[in-house]
Amino acid sequence: MIYIVMGVSGSGKTTVGGLLAQRLHCGFRDADEFHSDANKAKMHAGIALTDEDRWPWLDAMREAIDDARAQGRPHVFTCSALRQVYRDRLTPPDGGVTFVYMKGDAKTIAARLSERSEHFFNPALLQSQFDTLEEPRDAVVLDIRQPPERLVDQILAEAPPETGAPGR
Repeated sequence: MIYIVMGVSGSGKTTVGGLLAQRLHCGFRDADEFHSDANKAKMHAGIALTDEDRWPWLDAMREAIDDARAQGRPHVFTCSALRQVYRDRLTPPDGGVTFVYMKGDAKTIAARLSERSEHFFNPALLQSQFDTLEEPRDAVVLDIRQPPERLVDQILAEAPPETGAPGR
């Protein structure tokens, strides 16, 4: 089974995804490692990515998802996955992906971003992410104000390990 922890930058995807992977004793990959240097430079400069910028990034992630599924072991990924079309691109035709939506308000997330110093994402892009966000129809929805350990408990309670549902 594949988990994709999604949401806007600063929502806690990496923290929760890493804890989930530890709890499941499985692999973990952050979407940032799939971005091209050009994408990272654009975001650092405060320039929002276009769909054309995102397609190769999403395709690289999908390839990693397919590889993880072929190994037959659970794996946790993080990805903003802001639009349904992006989530569709990440999901294999036969499913097997559970989306976990890190839901939070702009004020809470902006405060988190202001405390982050060693990341290429420019906090000025936060509003563009909220503008792009299409909340998922089928996902485990988490309130980011809760402690990360509690959020992992919620994921494991709401996503049956055999089916991968809810999600895809």
